[in-house]
Amino acid sequence: MRARLDDRLASMSTETANPNLAEIDRWPIERAVGAMLEGQQEAIVALESQTGVIARAAEAAAERLAGNGRLAYAGAGTSGRIGVQDGVELTPTFGWPEQRLAFLLAGGDAAMMRAVEGAEDDADAGQAAVGDAALGPGDVLIGIAASGRTPYTLGALQEARARGCLTISLACNADTPLLAAAEHPILLDTGSEAIAGSTRMKAGTAQKAALNVLSTAIMLRQGFVFRGLMVSMRISNAKLLTRGIAMVSEIAGVGEAEARAALERAGKDIRTAVLVALGMGLEDARARIAKAPRDFAGLVEGMRGR
Repeated sequence: MRARLDDRLASMSTETANPNLAEIDRWPIERAVGAMLEGQQEAIVALESQTGVIARAAEAAAERLAGNGRLAYAGAGTSGRIGVQDGVELTPTFGWPEQRLAFLLAGGDAAMMRAVEGAEDDADAGQAAVGDAALGPGDVLIGIAASGRTPYTLGALQEARARGCLTISLACNADTPLLAAAEHPILLDTGSEAIAGSTRMKAGTAQKAALNVLSTAIMLRQGFVFRGLMVSMRISNAKLLTRGIAMVSEIAGVGEAEARAALERAGKDIRTAVLVALGMGLEDARARIAKAPRDFAGLVEGMRGR
């Protein structure tokens, strides 16, 4: 039975069974946990060959998003949820506007909390989701599917590219339609899972790590990071307020009290507060950041060189 199953799924390494783990359900649980953790490590190693590919995709996406375009994610099941998880973190971490995000999830919002049977097989729904989101030439769509064959995700990616979007795809099987359909295909060759076909494990880990790196690299190029600090993060609680004050103090070279006052004047916007603490007028600081949002470093250096 196992041999027949492997024959049918031989073209997808993520679906094949690992013969070395065939008895994992009978092992002592500590041994099973060790084997699964080893698989997680292998998932990260699978990304190493894609460093240049991810970098080129990030550069292209950052350039496309230099205007007011949106960053969109498309996927089904585990892959779709991982995309949503990555995207929603960009707003609190980097101040990326919520209106510049779009999530195309097979089965709709309900699929975030529970499986929607058959939704991933509907390519037309993927195409329609792109149309409903009105994605176009100024936008970037990331399509995610461990198999590289999910009809919903493929339909969305093909429609987005036809509409002029920049397209990026992540898949864990080589020579698959999803990789062929995107301008920037990223192969995460994770191979078989500890539990055959359970792509929430190695494949899911690789997808999450790749998206972490990809989206963060895009944010780097948007100017939302300065000297390794999240200078565009949203201050929404006491812990983040303390962190924001420390950033303003460090970058502007002022004391805590002055940093706090500048941050309050700037409406808790860290970049604006830094420029205010360096002596720039509030409205001037806001205008300059709005005009050159990707050149915060240049604005800081300019104030220091006066």
